[in-house]
Amino acid sequence: MSGSPLPSSSSTAAQALLRALFETTVDAVSAERCLPPAIPRETTSGRTLIIAIGKAAAAMASVAASQINGPLSGLVITRHGHSGPPHSLPANFEIIEAGHPVPDTESLAAARHALELVGGLGAQDRLLALVSGGGSALFALPVPGVSLGDKQVVTRALLRSGATIAEINSVRKHLSLVKGGRLAVAAAPAQVTTLIISDVPGDDPSFVASGPTVADHTSLGMAREILARNGIDVPASVIAALRNPENETPPPDSPGLAGSEVRIVARAADALAAARRLAEEQGYAVTDLGDRLEAEAKQLGADHAALALRLSADGQPRVILSGGETIVRVTNPHGRGGRNLEYLLGLAIALDGAPRIHAIACDTDGIDGTEDNAGAIVTPSTLSRARALGLDARRMLCSNLAYDFFDALGDLVITGPTRTNVNDLRAILIAPEGMPDLT
Repeated sequence: MSGSPLPSSSSTAAQALLRALFETTVDAVSAERCLPPAIPRETTSGRTLIIAIGKAAAAMASVAASQINGPLSGLVITRHGHSGPPHSLPANFEIIEAGHPVPDTESLAAARHALELVGGLGAQDRLLALVSGGGSALFALPVPGVSLGDKQVVTRALLRSGATIAEINSVRKHLSLVKGGRLAVAAAPAQVTTLIISDVPGDDPSFVASGPTVADHTSLGMAREILARNGIDVPASVIAALRNPENETPPPDSPGLAGSEVRIVARAADALAAARRLAEEQGYAVTDLGDRLEAEAKQLGADHAALALRLSADGQPRVILSGGETIVRVTNPHGRGGRNLEYLLGLAIALDGAPRIHAIACDTDGIDGTEDNAGAIVTPSTLSRARALGLDARRMLCSNLAYDFFDALGDLVITGPTRTNVNDLRAILIAPEGMPDLT
C-alpha cells in the first residue's frame, strides 16, 4: 500500500472516502474516458449511421460523433431525462427518450425508427452501434401477436421474480423484432461495429441491452424454461410467441452478424480497479470480491457484514469491494427501494451498529431501481438513528421499503444520471482504530 489513511479527526473522513470511491468508479467508465480508443478510424466510401442505445447513449454518441470524419447521422435512444447537458450532439442527430425499466410507446417508436434508418444502409455504409445497459426496455418492438401491454406485463413479472438479468434478457430477446441480433441483420449489407459499456455480470455482450447487434446463444426453449422455473404467469399471447419457431433469434452466420465487430469498452472490473487504486493510495488494504455477484441483495448484505466483522478484528484500515447485479424479490407492490438499498439494509441489520464499519452501495448509472437515488450510505449509527425515528429496519426490509428507510435518515446518495452504466459498486470501509463513528 502507498500513502496513509485519510485524516480521521472527524467522522466526515470515512464518508468522504466512500463517496470518492463511487465518483472515481463512475469517472473510470465514462464514455469520455473509455470510448475514444475504440472508435473506428478507417474511413468508409459511404456514410456512418450511429445508433446509440441505453443509459449511456447520449454520452457515447457525443464522443463518437466528435471523432468520426465523413458523412454522419445518428439516433440516440435513452431513458427519460438522460439525454441532456453536458453532452452535445450534431444538429442532424435525433433523440428519443423512452421508458425504463418497463418499455413504453416511445420504446416502440425508437425501435421502429431504428429499423427504418438501418434499412436504408448500403454495402458501403457502416452502422456504429453504441450499446449500454437499460436498452432492453428503451428499445422494444414486440413480435406479431404480442402487444406492448403484454410486454409490460412480462417485464414487470420478470423484474419482481428474482430472475437474473441474463434470464430476463433471454426471454426478452425471443419476444422482440430488434433484440438478439435482429438490428444487425436488418442493417445488412452494411458493415456493423458494436461498442459496448457492459452492465451484465460476466460481460457477455449478447446480454447487454439484449444484444440488438450481437448474435444470440439462447433459445425459445430456454426462454420457456426460465418462465416456468421462476413461476412467472404471462399472457397467453406470450406463451404462443415462445412456441413459434419464427421467433427464434437469427443464427450467428446471418448477414449483418457474420463478420461484424463487437467490442466491450468498459466493464465493472474497470470500475473496481479504479476504486482499488484510490483505496490503496489512501492506505487501505483492499479485499476485492469480484464483479459478478448475483445473489439476493439482502442476503448478500448479511454475508458481507459477517466478512467485515471478521476482517475488522485486527484494527487495520480495510476496504471490501464488490460489483455485479444482485436480485430482489418484490413482495410488496407498493414498496420502494432498489437492490443497493436492500443490500445496505441487510448489511446494517447484520452489523447491528458495529463500530468502525461504514458502507456505500450505488448503481453507476445514478439510478437504483426506479427511484431518484443511486444508492445510500450505512454508518455505525444507522440503526440507532432509525430507532430514534421509530423505524423498524427488519419490517421495512421485509416490506421492500428500503428507500423510505434511508430517505428518513437522510442517507440516500443522489447524483442524477451519470451517463454510464457498469452496474453496482459496493464498498465496505473498515476505519482504522481511533477514527470516530459517523453520527
